[in-house]
Amino acid sequence: MQKLTLAAPAKLNLFLEVTGKRPDGYHELSTLFAKISLADTLHIQAEQAPTEQLNLRITGPLAGQLPPDDNNLVLRAVRAFEQHFQMTLRADITLEKQIPMGAGLGGGSSDAAAVLRGLCTLFHKDPLSLLPCAAKLGADVPLFLYPDTFLKGEGIGEKLTPIRAGGPLPWAVIVYPDTAVPTAGVFKRLVLPDNQKILTNLSNLSKLIKYVQEGDDLSQYQHLLFNRLEDAVLPYVCPVREVKQNFSALGEYSLMSGSGSTVFVLTINRERAEILAGKIKKEGRKVFVVQFGGTEDEDNRNSDSLNG
Repeated sequence: MQKLTLAAPAKLNLFLEVTGKRPDGYHELSTLFAKISLADTLHIQAEQAPTEQLNLRITGPLAGQLPPDDNNLVLRAVRAFEQHFQMTLRADITLEKQIPMGAGLGGGSSDAAAVLRGLCTLFHKDPLSLLPCAAKLGADVPLFLYPDTFLKGEGIGEKLTPIRAGGPLPWAVIVYPDTAVPTAGVFKRLVLPDNQKILTNLSNLSKLIKYVQEGDDLSQYQHLLFNRLEDAVLPYVCPVREVKQNFSALGEYSLMSGSGSTVFVLTINRERAEILAGKIKKEGRKVFVVQFGGTEDEDNRNSDSLNG
């Protein structure tokens, strides 16, 4: 069988505003995604076969969070690939799990997209042709089919526009407080902002994107980082609120990613990030020092983990 190893990067939301609710119950968003060096790793072996035979093995420090059953997004992605290209596969997949679940980091979506990308490489298909079926797997899955580091997301997050960064990028300290936050509950608690607040924030998003494109210094745009979903998480999830408070006590502006529970701070360089990571480290937390980058394979990764 053909073999391939590739990385499935996590993401942060540098900006997230909820602009409305659709008749089908999904919420419309305007967001700025940023891929980071924290990543799962997938080892894929696959070949065409007369009957389907799919095997999934999950390893790594967070393997216990994720059962390798038929509902796993990795296996669902394989079947979506088979259906789209009218193929039947025999595949052996090993997922090395590093990205926490329920953390707002998109780990499951990235794993699914990595499988789609990997199979497209092995069978010489175009990954972007899978965007419609990727969106059916999950709203964030299409994001990870793109090689770009920064993408503006609209709709339910599936309408994507790549953003090219114009200069040196900051580093980030991300903290997972060992608490998963179910996305459905967050949106159920959310109170939609009024139109004037939405328009103001969309203007801020445009400014933030411009700063990133022009390669401006972090100090010029850090105040524009925003996440509407904090309103529906911080009053209800104590561990996430505590991380925010701890960062604030250190004089740092922090933001929750996605629907939580990860909280992050951007820093100007790795040295500053490592100092801050040491200060925020606490028993029961996972602390990562990461850089930004669209990750294509495991050799491109560069992340350090400090487990409390």
